[in-house]
Amino acid sequence: MNIPHNDMTAGARAPTIVARPFEWQDPATLPPRAWVYPWHYIRKFVSVTIAPGGVGKSSLVIAEALAMITGRNLLGTKPKEAARVWLWNGEDPIDELQRRVTAALVQHNIAPSEVEGRLFLNSGRDDSICIALQNRQGIQIAEPQVDAITRTIRENAIGVVIVDPFVSSHSVGENDNNAIDRVAKTWARIADATNTSIELVHHSRKNGGAETTVEDGRGAVALLAAARAARVLNTMTKEEAERAGVEHHHEYVRIDDGKANLTPISEASQWFRKVGVHLWNGPGGSGGDSVGVVIGWTWPDPLEDLTTVDLHKVQAAVAASRWRKDSQAKEWVGIAIADTLGLDLSDKANRNRVKSLQRMWTESGALVEFTEKDEKRNERTYVRAGGGREGEAA
Repeated sequence: MNIPHNDMTAGARAPTIVARPFEWQDPATLPPRAWVYPWHYIRKFVSVTIAPGGVGKSSLVIAEALAMITGRNLLGTKPKEAARVWLWNGEDPIDELQRRVTAALVQHNIAPSEVEGRLFLNSGRDDSICIALQNRQGIQIAEPQVDAITRTIRENAIGVVIVDPFVSSHSVGENDNNAIDRVAKTWARIADATNTSIELVHHSRKNGGAETTVEDGRGAVALLAAARAARVLNTMTKEEAERAGVEHHHEYVRIDDGKANLTPISEASQWFRKVGVHLWNGPGGSGGDSVGVVIGWTWPDPLEDLTTVDLHKVQAAVAASRWRKDSQAKEWVGIAIADTLGLDLSDKANRNRVKSLQRMWTESGALVEFTEKDEKRNERTYVRAGGGREGEAA
């Protein structure tokens, strides 16, 4: 079975292109977009994940693969359908892939019977994939390999293919836009012909510790242009960890939509946390290998378990005395908030929560900042209860 493509051999007659007139179709009869895992994996399209090394992108796609296979919400997203998944990793040996998948199964309490026959796992060290190469004759699409991949997808009724990393699936110049465009569109061609969602995992370039965006994907930008959904992963910063009240910020990773042609870019970031899972494969049944696995994590909500009545009590406490904005001041308004809500400020998480509540209620108008001179005639920023818009707690 040959997939139609645009390659032309030397001397071949140019194909005839016919303009097709538009024909109205009742919108109710149009098939809905076939999302497998919203809003990233979608049938007939290519999606891309971009991240620096060591952030956890391979662990993420393994967890997502298991979610799609089982139809379970493992990371905070419910798959739209249960699909068979083919995970091809071009870097790690098969035994390491077995460890990673096994650890994820253990962490998420998934029985082997739930994935057997539905998860397909290949290492590039044993089964290499190279759908394109570049030589003196130019860019050559390896059509026999394309056909073999297509046939395998169809024979196994695979719904999602994950290629990790993208760079291992071809041998063209990584910085050559024309070459990368051909490779990416070949993967899109396979996705379209097989009604499959194809995920391409891609490394970002080194950016000196700055936050990574989808535009920081290593090499040519043509890969991003060919994708219909793209996201980027970044490790939690120390400042974010302080606001969230968590330690070991490197364990937490933020997922941001960087390009979502088929759905609005999400305003809220999604998070996951990296944890270690022991396989108990050491001598005498000891802990043995500890393998990184990702689990879902939600940014703490400062307003959790609070009501409008709680806010009114806080406003009354603020109105009863003179309070400063500065958290280092003896008269910090956070003391009034904490005492009213029964929060121990010696606990770092509580202190960060109070700071978040102060910020949110100030932004909503429930608390109002103003400047005046203290007893030493120094200008300070104080806080009083707001009388206009009240930021409701729940």
